[in-house]
Amino acid sequence: MSAPAALDFRGHNPDVLTCIANLSNDEVFTPPEFANRMLDTLEHAWAESNGGASIWADPNVTFLDPFTKSGVFLREITRRLTEGLAGRIPDLQERVDHILTRQVYGIGITQLTSLLARRSVYCSKDATGRHSIAKSFDRDWGNVWFERTEHTWAGERCGYCRATRSAYERGVELETHAYAFIHASDIRKRIARLFGDEVKFDVIIGNPPYQLDDGGTGMSASPIYHLFIQQAKKLEPRFLSMVIPSRWMAGGKGLDGFRAEMFVDRSIRDLVDYPDAADVFGPGIKIKGGVCYFLRDDAWEGRTAVTTIRGAHVSGPLDRDLDEYDVFVRDVESARILKKVLAHDEESVRTLFGGDFGFDTNFADFHDVRADGDLAIHVNVGGMGHKRAIRYVLPDQILRGQELAGAWKVLAPKAAGYGSQQVPDRVLGRPIIAGPGEVATRTYRIAGAFASESEAASFESYYLTKFFRFLVMLRKITQDAAPKVYAWVPMQTWDRQWTDAELYEKYGLDADEIAFVEAVIRPLESGTTRVDGLDDGAE
Repeated sequence: MSAPAALDFRGHNPDVLTCIANLSNDEVFTPPEFANRMLDTLEHAWAESNGGASIWADPNVTFLDPFTKSGVFLREITRRLTEGLAGRIPDLQERVDHILTRQVYGIGITQLTSLLARRSVYCSKDATGRHSIAKSFDRDWGNVWFERTEHTWAGERCGYCRATRSAYERGVELETHAYAFIHASDIRKRIARLFGDEVKFDVIIGNPPYQLDDGGTGMSASPIYHLFIQQAKKLEPRFLSMVIPSRWMAGGKGLDGFRAEMFVDRSIRDLVDYPDAADVFGPGIKIKGGVCYFLRDDAWEGRTAVTTIRGAHVSGPLDRDLDEYDVFVRDVESARILKKVLAHDEESVRTLFGGDFGFDTNFADFHDVRADGDLAIHVNVGGMGHKRAIRYVLPDQILRGQELAGAWKVLAPKAAGYGSQQVPDRVLGRPIIAGPGEVATRTYRIAGAFASESEAASFESYYLTKFFRFLVMLRKITQDAAPKVYAWVPMQTWDRQWTDAELYEKYGLDADEIAFVEAVIRPLESGTTRVDGLDDGAE
């Protein structure tokens, strides 16, 4: 065979895998350029651990993408091996057959994506077809397997992935989204049945499904990417690399145990973090909190080389301990500033946040005209993110928090900011100073109670500083501003109007650190709503 160009998978302009639209939230396709960044990281780690040898020149290394979609990882691995093994296996057809039958494996996540992956790797959806570049397979799926898998219901939820029966018990005309890799009680036995008892994977790499859409979105959807990581570890690969949402670093529904597990895993050799997912997947994909990829080296035991990439700005790599705090601080510059602040060992303003009046965010049992004895209630008319307004309720409608109703307080929007950590970000929504006789729905978090309007105004001035919101940003990885995101903001005295200049000086920030804070945090104005019965305008 004398036409190496036949194996230049990317030789067409444009590369078809750069043009594919994503099918759903769980099928976010990986751009070829980004897949190659991950493979470069793998290549570097392999060389460091093997005396400078190239992983692509080793005919015995095996690779698995256990949730292949477009087939981009398998395709790019095959391309690199085809070049790297030229000296070991000079005949091109023999080399290609060896790579595709003995080194490169995949598991599809849907019928459609399995066909797409085979087309990417074998140049044919049928690995035994006449157009296939592999000539030694005796099965049409080659080494890219897919069969429909059903959920295993334990009551109303799947015993493996926790999918709800009402959403995912469906007919054969729809995909089950029961991913075979995580729907196995013994993954070793399943892999042996698929690919043979002798196959053991040196490298597991890919981009797993991120969540199950049981009618929820964002933080209310159920993440599942951690299940793929935990399952992959059971196969004991030498290297494990996946691109996943970054929200595990500081939050995520049901991810507390997984975060703790990742933090103490001393085998995580590299972590590359993109706070804005658009830097990876382009502007059409919105993943709150951004994405990251990691490289786990089973033979590594030490600190993790952390790199944070925001557009053209690259921070790191810097060797760090992932478990330094209870959440992960993403930027090297941020970690340096945080250390200066925490060195003062002051009480946190988190203790000011708590309690509510029992009014849900969609509460509508209010009236528009104030009567004697009414309380003013701060609401969003039209739902979250719409117009702020003041309406009125009877005192006996308050379910709890009566003591806060009679105090001065500051109302902070429960959800605000981009959620994807675009730069610059405002991080928090505009606060409202609320006096005695004013309450609010759970659209707001309550900070208080303060003894006077001047004290509340002092806190508001602190909240509005970039310094305050920068420290919140370190813990706030999505739009939700739960009380815990304020844990690193130190308490002040409420006897003045706080400014960033004063706070920068108090905590000893140098010129570079000040410039960093100023660059990543947007200005924020007060939410000047007062009790006059008028709408305050859009949030």
